[in-house]
Amino acid sequence: MRTVPSIIHLDMDAFFAAVEQAAKPSLRGKPVVVGGLGGRGVVSTASYEARRFGVHSAMPMAQARRLCPNAAFLAGRFPAYREVSDIVMGLLRELSPLVEPLSLDEAFVDLEAGPYGPALAAAGPQEGAQLVLAIAEDLRADIRARTALTGSVGAAGSKLMAKIASEQAKPDGLVLIGIGSERAVLSPLPVRALPGVGPATEQVLRRAGLLTVADLADAGEGELVQLLGRAHGAGLYATSTGLDERPVVPDRDAKSVSVEDTFEVDLADRDHILHQVDVLSARCVQRLHAAGRSGRTVVLKVRRFDFSTLTRSETLRAPTDDEAVIAETARRLAAQVDTTGGVRLLGVGVSQLADYTQEDLFAQAAAEAQAAARAGAAVEEGESATEREGPPEPEPTLVRAGAVEPPAVRHWRPGQDVTHAQYGPGWVQGSGVGRVTVRFETPYSLPGRVRTFAIDDPELEAADPLPLRA
Repeated sequence: MRTVPSIIHLDMDAFFAAVEQAAKPSLRGKPVVVGGLGGRGVVSTASYEARRFGVHSAMPMAQARRLCPNAAFLAGRFPAYREVSDIVMGLLRELSPLVEPLSLDEAFVDLEAGPYGPALAAAGPQEGAQLVLAIAEDLRADIRARTALTGSVGAAGSKLMAKIASEQAKPDGLVLIGIGSERAVLSPLPVRALPGVGPATEQVLRRAGLLTVADLADAGEGELVQLLGRAHGAGLYATSTGLDERPVVPDRDAKSVSVEDTFEVDLADRDHILHQVDVLSARCVQRLHAAGRSGRTVVLKVRRFDFSTLTRSETLRAPTDDEAVIAETARRLAAQVDTTGGVRLLGVGVSQLADYTQEDLFAQAAAEAQAAARAGAAVEEGESATEREGPPEPEPTLVRAGAVEPPAVRHWRPGQDVTHAQYGPGWVQGSGVGRVTVRFETPYSLPGRVRTFAIDDPELEAADPLPLRA
């Protein structure tokens, strides 16, 4: 047992949206939503300004537009997020070699294994807690100085309590849970606050009258085992009493990324099943993006009405994190499964993970088809690209033998970094009907001017992200 709350959990605040606001002065203090902008897109991250309108992660993008129509809807810039993540993780590794990243913007750190370890070991409980608070405050200040972003930190004697503390600290705060106060902190929380309690488990517990963590602890291990099974019930009882002996494991390498849902009423309609496959695929891609990974094998999991569980998988030619490719592959796998009688559970996952995405022809074709469909629906010149992605495709033309084929039409994504030979660096604010609108500003400038160009303007080029601090 630790005598000092020396495990900290860092969670960057609204990370993707915060990076966009830091990079784009005109968006600071305004609602920003980052995610897939296609018809089946979902929200990856919403700024706190957008959250006040009810927008949250994993929400369908169409619903987010209805709730907050004046927000800036941007496609993700994952190279920029990885650059900032590398800076943050580097600061954490200065505190300890035991850093366990959970995603690009979230990690556990064991301070006892780092340079402050001897001081923490020699300190009493009160002095040790004060030292941990000072370390955490310095970390938050360093993150702000290096990245212009804020992060919330929780400190406790276990990973479970450190995670809960960082949730209580949001946004831009610091909470320390002292050794011995775990039960008092946990007791009033809803059961969903504990890891391993999802919608299905919550329904089982609710039917048994167990609504809070205190209810779980009072029920006892035996009743939870009877309700949830040996492993799940015993583990949930331990966490409800504040027991968590999991060590901080550095460089944990996930073998797969997956999501699944259990339905209160079995799904029988084929179209409804395919719609849920699309939703799960979008959520799976969101987790891939958050982890900065891609994958080669798509896996579909189906639990039928009789509790029989089937899995189907398909391996692609190269790793991908493209939502259209993963959703289409999952749909093909769903077609191989007999769903007569109903489906209780669906899951979509990706395995054979990689740290990069190799260009995939299927992904490119799917993206171009979606862009063409959206372009055909546009009727107003200069329509914002936050309403749809990409400019209209030209009509196919026959090319005579020996003639020079016309250059491919360029696609500009909202939020994309660009540079102009005359006006310098900026970002794409919108595009449509042969035009692209660019706001010229940098992370270190005042809000910039907006200019419009032809989409094939030779002086306009895609660019790499600028660092958030000069």
